[in-house]
Amino acid sequence: MSQKKQFDDNFRSAPEDLIVGVDEVGRGSLAGPLFVCALILDPHFDDEDIDDSKKLSKKKREELNDIILKHVIEYQIVEISALRIDEINIYNATLEGMNLAINKLKTKYKQVLIDYMPIKGAMSFAHGDAKSLSIASASIVAKVARDKYMCELDKKYPMYYFKDNVGYGTKAHFDALLNFGPIKGLHRFSYKPIQEILNPKVSLF
Repeated sequence: MSQKKQFDDNFRSAPEDLIVGVDEVGRGSLAGPLFVCALILDPHFDDEDIDDSKKLSKKKREELNDIILKHVIEYQIVEISALRIDEINIYNATLEGMNLAINKLKTKYKQVLIDYMPIKGAMSFAHGDAKSLSIASASIVAKVARDKYMCELDKKYPMYYFKDNVGYGTKAHFDALLNFGPIKGLHRFSYKPIQEILNPKVSLF
């Protein structure tokens, strides 16, 4: 049994108790939505390879995503738009997305395990996606779904190279931002790198 499975089992009173894992992807991205996943795994499922999505290659994430989705009882993915992030800030957008994803679940569960954020009624852990099978699985499902979304955006906005950077601040993305500027509703205008491009006279330091 993996350590992450053992971690989750600590929160079960009985072997059949269901655990919700919650994680988000895209907090540091300059463009695109935040994706939040809440999922309930089959309580008997385990896989030693499941880990924080950031530690896995794209190919491995996609392989594990397919395995996870064959062993979920239920999952929900919520998208929080760049406009909403600009309106309420990324911290509150993360809280909102996590609460929405949890509340959309229809299956009864025993406990909610969450990465880092203080959600009422949930158990929150720093680096939870490195400790919990359910949280790590949620991080993988959210990451794969968001990457696919950003690749679709790349077809509409190829000048920003979203299929390569999935919205993060790579050199190619920054060069495109300097050449074409940010797009409202696509880029996060509340983020300092975007503000600096819009108003280069403002120092970030």
